[in-house]
Amino acid sequence: MASINRRGFLKSAAALSAFPLFAGTEISVPKETLKFIHVTDSHMDLADSDSVEAMELMASQINSHYPDLDFVLFGGDNFNNNVPGSKDAERFKAIIDTLHCPSYVVRGNKESSPVPADDPIGPAAFREMFMHDKALTVSGNDWFFEKKGYAILGLDSNIEHANNGRYSEATMAFAESVLKQGKPTIILNHHPYTNYWKGTEAKDIHKYVLNNTEVAQERLFGYSNLILTLSGHKHIDNVGEIKGTKVIVTRGFVRPLDLDMFPMRYVELSQRKITEKLIYTS
Repeated sequence: MASINRRGFLKSAAALSAFPLFAGTEISVPKETLKFIHVTDSHMDLADSDSVEAMELMASQINSHYPDLDFVLFGGDNFNNNVPGSKDAERFKAIIDTLHCPSYVVRGNKESSPVPADDPIGPAAFREMFMHDKALTVSGNDWFFEKKGYAILGLDSNIEHANNGRYSEATMAFAESVLKQGKPTIILNHHPYTNYWKGTEAKDIHKYVLNNTEVAQERLFGYSNLILTLSGHKHIDNVGEIKGTKVIVTRGFVRPLDLDMFPMRYVELSQRKITEKLIYTS
C-alpha cells in the first residue's frame, strides 16, 4: 500500500470524514465495518423512576433497531451514585447487561464523587463491576480492547470527589502505549478537550474542559492513528477536530429532545470513512 497522508483524506462534511492514517507510514486499513453507539450522561437516579425507565427504553430500542452493533460505549455520569451502597450501580449494570452486544463503561464525575462520600462504589468497586470483560486490558481505571482492527481506549479523566477532570500521568502513559501499537484508535472519556460551547466564565471552563488538555493534545493527538474521541459532561452536542482527529461530544442522554426522545450517537467506521449521527429513542 502506498503511503497515505492523514490529512489528505479529511473532508468537511459534518457526518462523513476521511480516515486519517499515519503520515508517511504504510498501514493496513481495517476491512470490516465497525458499528457502535455512544451513550453519555444518563444520570440514572433511583429516586427518579423516569430516568430508570429511560435507560430501559434505551436498551430496548438498541436491541430492536440496531441488531448488528459491535458494542455500546457509556461515557460517564451513567448513574448519580447518590444512594448508600451499590443499588444504583447494580441497577444500571442489570439494564446494560440486557443489550444484545457487549458494553464498555468509563466513569464520570458522578461515579467519582459518591454521596455519601464513603459510598463503596469507588474506583475499585467500579472496576470489579464494569471492567471484568475478558476482552479488556485494564490498567488502573483505564482500559482498552481491540475489535476488527481498531483499538478502543477507555480513559478515566476524573479527579476523586471533584467535578473537574484531568488525565493522570499513568493514564497518559497507558494511552501512549496503546497508540504506539499503530492501530487506528478511538478514545472514550468523560471530560471534553475544548471549550467548544465558547463559555466565558473561567470557573465554568475549569469545571468542564479537561484541565490538562494542552498536554493531552500534545502527547495524544500527535499520533496520526488517533482517529476519533468521544466525550460528554457538558450535555451539549458538538462535532469538531483537533489536529486531524475527529472530536465528538455527545448530547447528554439526560437531555431528551422531546418526550421519550433521549439522545445517543451512532458511529460507523468503514475503510477510510467515519460516519456518525445523533439518534434518539422514541
